[in-house]
This record gives sequence, C-alpha cells and structure tokens, in this order.
Amino acid sequence: MGSLGTLLRYPDDIYPLLKMKRAIEKAEKQIPTEPHWGFCYSMLHKVSRSFSLVIQQLRPELRNAVCVFYLVLRALDTVEDDTSIPTDEKLPILIAFHRHIYDTDWHYSCGTKEYKVLMDQFHHVSAAFLELDKGYQEAIEEITKRMGAGMAKFICQEVETVDDYDEYCHYVAGLVGLGLSKLFLASGSEVLTPDWVHISNSMGLFLQKTNIIRDYLEDINEIPKSRMFWPRKIWGKYADKLEDLKYEENSAKAVSCLNEMVTNALTHIEDCLKYMAALRDPSIFRFCAIPQIMAIGTLALCYNNVQLFRGVVKLRRGLTAKVIDRTKTIADVYGAFYDFSCMLKTKVDKNDPNACTTLNRLEAVQKVCRDTGVLHKRKSYVNDEGKSYNVYIVMLVILLAIIFAYLRAN
Repeated sequence: MGSLGTLLRYPDDIYPLLKMKRAIEKAEKQIPTEPHWGFCYSMLHKVSRSFSLVIQQLRPELRNAVCVFYLVLRALDTVEDDTSIPTDEKLPILIAFHRHIYDTDWHYSCGTKEYKVLMDQFHHVSAAFLELDKGYQEAIEEITKRMGAGMAKFICQEVETVDDYDEYCHYVAGLVGLGLSKLFLASGSEVLTPDWVHISNSMGLFLQKTNIIRDYLEDINEIPKSRMFWPRKIWGKYADKLEDLKYEENSAKAVSCLNEMVTNALTHIEDCLKYMAALRDPSIFRFCAIPQIMAIGTLALCYNNVQLFRGVVKLRRGLTAKVIDRTKTIADVYGAFYDFSCMLKTKVDKNDPNACTTLNRLEAVQKVCRDTGVLHKRKSYVNDEGKSYNVYIVMLVILLAIIFAYLRAN
C-alpha cells in the first residue's frame, strides 16, 4: 500500500489508499464469466491497473467498448514497440491491423510478459469486439486503421521537428482521444462540440507527451534498439545525441532540455480543460479527468528533476489514490490543475533558457482556473502533507497497535 515512512509523511494518503485497494479487489471479483470477456478484463487489470480502475466509472455497454478499444490499441502498440521485429515484417502488420480485429483466428507472437499473452491470445479480444454494437465497431476500426498507418510512417521516419512530434503524438494518442469521443457519441451519453476534433486531439497529446517525457530512460535503454521520441529540434540544442542526456556530466543541459519538453506539453492544457468542462455524463467525466490530473501532476514532478535521467519518476501511490478519490466535478479538475501548476511554477529557475515561456504558459492555465470562481471548493493536492507533528504521533500509535494486534493473533 505504501512504505511506513511515506504514510507517516502523508497521513492523508491512508484513507484514499484503502479505498483504492478495496476498489481494485472489487474490480478483480467482477471479472465476467464468459471466456473472451473474462480474458479482456483480466488482461486490462494486468496491463494497466490504474486504467482498469478508471474504466470502472463507465456504464457496462460503454465500458465494454472502451475495454476492447484499449486492448486493441495496446496490442497495436506492442507490435510498434517491439524493436526485435524486422521492419519489413512489422509494417504490413501495423497497416493491416484494423482488419485483424475481425479475424478470431489471427494472432502474432511478440512483446514480453503480459503483452505476449495479449498477442498470443488476441482471438479473445476479436471475439469481444465482434459482440459490440456496430457504432462502436466502426469507431474502433477507423481509429485502428489510422493509427496503424501513422505508426508505420514513423517506423521509417525519425521525429525531427516539433511538427513531427505533434504528428507522431496525434497518431499514437490524439487518435485515441478522437476515438473515445466517437464512442461517447455512439453511447448516446455525450454530444460533440464544434471543435471536438481539435480538443479531443489535445487530450491525447497531453497524456502522450507526459508519458514520452517520463519514460525517457526506459525508451533510450530499450534493447536491442533505443526508442527515441523526443524531437531533435529540441534535444539538438543541448546534446549531440539524445542518449547523451542520461550521462551525469551532461546533467545541466539535460535538465534544460527536459524543461523545454515540459513547457511544450503545457500548450495543450487549455484545450483539455475546455474538453472536460463540456462533458455531461458524470461517469465519462471522471473517466477522462482522472488521467489528465495525473498527467499535470507527473509533469510537475518531472520538471527540473535530474532524477528523470537516472531512474523512475512517478507520482506516489497515495497521491494517485487521492486523485481517484477526489475527482468528481469540474471544480475538482480546476483545483488540481491550479495546484499542480503552482507547484511547477515554484520549480522554475529564472536562469532556465525557457523560463519566460514556461511561466507565461503556467500563468495562462492559472488564469483559466481562477476565472471559473470555483477554486475555493477543493482540497489542495500540494499543501496537504505533514499537517502537524501530532498527526505523526497519532498515526504511529495506530500503526504500532495494528502491528501488535497482528503479532498477538499469530
């Protein structure tokens, strides 16, 4: 659930963590009995526990469609990510993947661990897909086709410019945003605003850019071949090779490069807030809002943080639990984005080459949040740690009592 030291430092995490643990156990007990649906939901828990929790917010019919959509794109992503597959073999699979989802006999062995299981037993996903309503099937097929073609394009092309970076992120994540909007529409739960294509794309780009930033070290150390998604137009200002940023002697330049990457991601926040504010269904709202809040929290943690080039940087589990527990209304979203943008703002070094641009973008986000007039209605995500020394004592006593009771019982 969390280390004792972390729980003592953040005692407010304990209740949300317990709630999240119960929610995970409940979700695992609700795995459908049909073999293909059972496979899909158990696989969803294995490949993304956080997403499997968020998806539980949705009504059953839409939840099934989103579950299949996620697994289809995860399988497509597994093919793209497997650097051991020869290019001449990978390209036709990516391009034809939208046809494979109709074929319950198709499978392709690649990936590792749970992703290999997904690919080896993809017939279960196809069987579930074929049970969806036609509107859902058409949306999933269209997005899969466009994404596969885009991935194939970037197998043969490096991410050179910022426009390339935006285009790549559109193919692998912006299209996910568009696809989800189509699924919401097909469910009858939402209507699309005139600018839905643009702001749906921004929802995906914000999440994808956060992941690309956070996963720098994992991607650059990929065997047998590095995966490089940071645009040369940005990293080329700071290093001769992208992998040079991970070396300690290049720490100062690496952090400047990282800060520019984060600053680039901030450009999508206003569109994201607009998209979420337009949602009508509370379950869809929570489904969309929770990952977005976790993304701005991750960026606040990554910004100006050299540890990103040394190991894993991610939100503590207790904070993730808080986000899931507290995110219920658009006021909660504005409050979270305001808090995390304030946290990020305190980390901006005025000597950073992009400090002015970063501050301007953060101030624009904060203005949007302030202008809603709802900031007083939320609990802070940033200033809730270590409420008082007495809290530590109380929690320590409780924990010691639990440990003592456990030892007596055994």
